[in-house]
Amino acid sequence: MGAHEQPQHPHKQKTWPSSKAGSSGYLVPRPVCAWLACGFVSLALLHLLCCTPPGTQDAVLSPLIHFVDDTYNFVSSGPQSCNYSDGRWVYAPGHARRYNGTECDVKDSHNCIRNGRPDTGYLDWRWQPAGCHLPAFDAGAFLSAARGKNVALIGDSMVRNQAQSLACLLAAAFPHRVVYRDDADGGPRGKSKLWRWAFPTHDVTVSFYWAPFIARATGKALNDTLTQSMNHVHLDVVDDRWGANADAMDVVVLGTGHWPLNGAIYYRNGEMIGHHVHDELDPAMEIGYTRPMRMAYRTALDRLSSGGRQRTVVLATLSPGHKYEGDTLATMCPRKVPFREGEQGVRDLDRELIGLVYEEAEAARARNGEGSATRVEVLDVTKLASMRPDGHPGAYMHRDPFKHEVQPWMGADCVHFCLPGPVDTFNEILQHILRKRR
Repeated sequence: MGAHEQPQHPHKQKTWPSSKAGSSGYLVPRPVCAWLACGFVSLALLHLLCCTPPGTQDAVLSPLIHFVDDTYNFVSSGPQSCNYSDGRWVYAPGHARRYNGTECDVKDSHNCIRNGRPDTGYLDWRWQPAGCHLPAFDAGAFLSAARGKNVALIGDSMVRNQAQSLACLLAAAFPHRVVYRDDADGGPRGKSKLWRWAFPTHDVTVSFYWAPFIARATGKALNDTLTQSMNHVHLDVVDDRWGANADAMDVVVLGTGHWPLNGAIYYRNGEMIGHHVHDELDPAMEIGYTRPMRMAYRTALDRLSSGGRQRTVVLATLSPGHKYEGDTLATMCPRKVPFREGEQGVRDLDRELIGLVYEEAEAARARNGEGSATRVEVLDVTKLASMRPDGHPGAYMHRDPFKHEVQPWMGADCVHFCLPGPVDTFNEILQHILRKRR
C-alpha cells in the first residue's frame, strides 16, 4: 500500500470499490502490454546470450533482468487494498508441504515431523481472506521484489519462527548459505540471537535479530538461563545488535508482545519510570504493558525512519498461543484441525494489542510525513494464528516424546508453529506487502 492507501484498523474497515475491467483507459490491458514486453525482452536476452562476448554479458544483462523483475511484479502484484487479517482456513491438500527441516536446518523443537508427530494434516490448509485471494508463497517473486536488499526480522521467538520459515521457503527453491548463526559458536542450538542467510542469485540477505522487547534489554531477555532474573528495558534506546546494523536494512519486520506481557522494569534516560508484574516494587509504579510497548515501537520506528534510505517497515501483530491451565503433556494443544469461523474468537487482550500496532503504524506515518522514504505497514496475523491450535509442536517439541516414559521436566510448545506449518502464511502476506507498488 502506498502513501495514499494505508491498511485499515480491523475495527474501522471500509468497503473498497472493485475495479472494473477496461476502466484503466488503455487500448490494450496493461497486463497484456507487460507480458508482450517480457516476450520481447526474452528474445533480446536469447540474442545477447548467443552474440555478446562473455566478458560483457553481466553489464548488458543486468538492466534487462531488473526490467523483467519489475514487469513481473507489476503484472502479478494483485489487489492493493485487500484485508488479509480476516478470513478462514480452507482445506488445500499439500499447501504447506514445500520444505522440510532436513533441507533448511530448522530449530529442533519446531521440526515436528522429524520429532515423530504422526499426523501431518496440519500441512493441508491455506488461509482464505474474506474478500480476496492470497497467493501461495513464490520464492522467485519474493526474491525479485527484494533483489539487492537486506531483509531483517527483529523481535521475539515468534519472529524467529517466521524468520526460519522464510529462510526455508526461499532455500527450497534457490541456492543459499548460512552467513552467521551465533548458536554455532556454542549457544543453544536453534536459539540464535542472530541468524543470517544469503541468497546470492538475487543478492538478498535475510537476518533474524533477537530483541524480545525491540528496545535494549538486559536480564533474562539477554540470557535465558537466568530463570529468576527480571528484565530491565531501556525504552528510549533500540537493541544494540540490530541498532548497529539498522542503516543497512531495507525491509524490516518488528514483532513483540509475549515478553512485555510477562513483566519488566522500564527505564527512560537511564531513570526507572515504572514496572509491570513485579511484586517486590512499589505498586504505584505499575505501568502495565501497553505504554512500554508503544514507547518501544516509537523508538524503533523513529530509528528506522532516519537517514533517508528507502525502507519498508512492517509491524507484526501478536500470534497468540493455545496453552490452557490444567493441560497435561498429553493434552496440550492436541487438536488436529483448525478452528472454524466463530468456534473461537480473538481474545480481548489480543484485540487491544492489534489496535496498538495499527495506531503506532499510523502515528509513525504521520510523524514521517507525506513522501517519506520509509513505508510503514502492518502484518496482521492474530486472527489467522488464533485459529490454528493444530499447528503447534505440542509434546513433539521433543524427539519421540511418548516412546518412553514421560518425564516430569518435559513441556509442550503451544505457542510457536511447526516448520513447515501455519507460520508460512505470515510470509505469504509479507510477500504481498513487498510486491505492492509504493
